[in-house]
Amino acid sequence: MMDSSVTIEDRVEKIINGDGFAVQEFDSAYEMQSVAIRKNTCYIVCAVIFNEKNDVLMMQEAKPSCYQQWYLPAGRMEENESIVEGMRREVREESGLDCEPITLLLVQENGPQWIRFTFLAQVSGGSMKTTAEADEESLQAMWWDRVSSLPLRARDILPLIEAGLRYKEMTCFPPTLPVDTPSHVLCQRLIVTFTDTNRDLWLLLGTGKDLHLPVTVSGVGPSERSCYLAFAVRRLMKECMPLSQVSVKTQGIFGLQHHGKDPGKTDGICFNTLISVEYKLEAVAVVHTEAPPALESEKFRWYKVDDPGLKAKVEQRLVSSRCKRTEGTVPSTQN
Repeated sequence: MMDSSVTIEDRVEKIINGDGFAVQEFDSAYEMQSVAIRKNTCYIVCAVIFNEKNDVLMMQEAKPSCYQQWYLPAGRMEENESIVEGMRREVREESGLDCEPITLLLVQENGPQWIRFTFLAQVSGGSMKTTAEADEESLQAMWWDRVSSLPLRARDILPLIEAGLRYKEMTCFPPTLPVDTPSHVLCQRLIVTFTDTNRDLWLLLGTGKDLHLPVTVSGVGPSERSCYLAFAVRRLMKECMPLSQVSVKTQGIFGLQHHGKDPGKTDGICFNTLISVEYKLEAVAVVHTEAPPALESEKFRWYKVDDPGLKAKVEQRLVSSRCKRTEGTVPSTQN
């Protein structure tokens, strides 16, 4: 049970600052299958690294299916490594360079197929791989000016590169790195916000053993929906409020928690996810918008944020998240 001396405001502040804490109960669970990396889920790590001229680090593929084509350093995580360790290993194997992460840029998912974690990172050592050092990991690496013609393995990396450049130019969120906290399932701790007509800020809480930020479990099996992170959010929201009256939007993530040092038992991830709830225009005429949406389950309740400092921080992140939708400036989940 959570320490009763730790307030809801304390917990939210910790999440906003990119920290985390162990998940102790689940409020919505489609299935509770433990995550086992490379068995029932796949995590992909990717690095965007620039030099002083803003050229981006690229590696040339050795795999027969994309031989001699170019891509960002990326690959599947292995057992018994953290997300950052996996990113460092892939960069070292494919480019010859050592690196340190600056921030998590994006989290993207493709249902049960994969979840990709893209970092902005910087070189900390090593030497660029040459053709004389070609192996099964890559043929060589180089700095790309992003203008010269280059045969790419896929164009999906171009938005990742742009996101990295925008973060360098305009930092709209603090550096965010995974927190070393174990989880056996893939889940999301939700910071669900509602702002009423008086500009009061409300948070959705689970009631359970004590008041807490609600947690929803995402499935990992092949029968799961194609967008299983978003599906898990919608499932929890459907359980507690009338979705016919409200719009629910995932605004991004404050950070994530992962350990991975006990394969098959700690391979799960907890995403600390920011959600906003608003009344639909067609519902405004029939509901009282000065109050949060009515809840349909005793498992949940609304909590009014009285701390002006915390309220300002949450509102600022909501503004930054909306900015991201056009400028790519906060960590986000995408499918």
